Amino acid sequence: MLAIFGDAQRVQRMLDVESALARSQAQCGVIPASAAVIIASLCDADHIDFVSLGEAAANAGNLAIPLVVQLTALVAARDTEAAKFVHWGATSQDIIDTGLMLQLRDALLVIDTDLAALNAALAGLAREHRHTVMIGRTWMQHALPITFGLKAAGWLDAMLRHRTRLATLQGASLALQFGGAAGTLASLGPEAGPVAAVLARTLDLPLPDLPWHAQRDRVAEVASTIGTLVGSLGKMARDISLLTQTEIAELTEPAASGRGGSSAMPHKRNPVGCAVALAAAVRVPPLVATMLVAMVQEHERALGGWQAEWETLPLILQLSSGALEQMRVVAAGLVVDRERMRSNLDATHGLVFAEAVSMALAERIGRTAAHALVEEACRRAVATGIPLRTTLAVDAVRDPSATGALGSEQLDSLFDPQGYIGQSAAMVDRVLHTYQAGLPGQPGASSKD
Repeated sequence: MLAIFGDAQRVQRMLDVESALARSQAQCGVIPASAAVIIASLCDADHIDFVSLGEAAANAGNLAIPLVVQLTALVAARDTEAAKFVHWGATSQDIIDTGLMLQLRDALLVIDTDLAALNAALAGLAREHRHTVMIGRTWMQHALPITFGLKAAGWLDAMLRHRTRLATLQGASLALQFGGAAGTLASLGPEAGPVAAVLARTLDLPLPDLPWHAQRDRVAEVASTIGTLVGSLGKMARDISLLTQTEIAELTEPAASGRGGSSAMPHKRNPVGCAVALAAAVRVPPLVATMLVAMVQEHERALGGWQAEWETLPLILQLSSGALEQMRVVAAGLVVDRERMRSNLDATHGLVFAEAVSMALAERIGRTAAHALVEEACRRAVATGIPLRTTLAVDAVRDPSATGALGSEQLDSLFDPQGYIGQSAAMVDRVLHTYQAGLPGQPGASSKD
């Protein structure tokens, strides 16, 4: 991702647009074919003086102006007549924006490839731990039993939707930018339409109905979509990092030489992959906000808003790519401690099964009475340190008409975590089915958002 948005590739993608422009105009008879051949042959970033380009761009206001100057000089050194047709009928923003579209196409392909790999790892976790019981937590407190497979399926479910969004994004938000000085292509006269159509085909970009110089919803949509992906990566990282805490110790990030160590404490094994994703989840939202604020642009060409995008959008993609790669590594090598999960589930001495008991009793003595009875039993269990199952058994002896309505075998069943995980397995299966269905031609993705 650093290479895609590095100086060399940024300039090369702009030159790719200049090359395609010349060839398209030659095909439409707007410029001589001989000129197009020379121009295209010199659209190589290796020919560009990057030091002088950077210095000139600061005064010019954008990178395209001095780049066209250098390209024109290169062409003139070969053929002075051909040099007249460099950048013919285009404006700087056409070259910068369309070059960005080519960079984004490359970047989104990287994101999609890494996301597919992450999804494969998450599907493996969901499948393997379909029946691995653990405690579910709400408000950071023990709630009810769930399975780790369900938790992993939850991460996967979100990532499948993100992959679908990426596919939509690639088709809807990447488009040719070609409008000339004020977005009318007046300089090309009646050949404007044919040149734009050929240029779009040459670059394999959709041809929009009109130029979008000051309508920035396309790039803002890319930023927003990637921002939501980073948010989901952060959610996954938060879950995992909380479960790696010493006091919980249900998960551990994969081990590797030099990974997760401390300069002061030899015993430490820090969740460094999660840290990268969480840092990105902190940094990306303000950058997305910058892209949204930058949408408010002046008339036919922006003053400041467009320029604010230039470094913001690449940084969003770079941060997201780093976070995605780290979470792929974490998911692929995640260490799951089933015994610790089972032990932690028992930490409240059965209080997490209070709902199950209350629901079973409600069928016999009514919901309100059952809730009050079990709530009182929970209070006494906490006060005495006696497990809830034992407390209820004692209550049954004292008052057979109340908790005695539940026999010993039924109480044993109600305190079996496997008996109160609800639809966990079925939900995991549904997500895995969606994963297996995939996008057309892309296994391991969601077929619908």
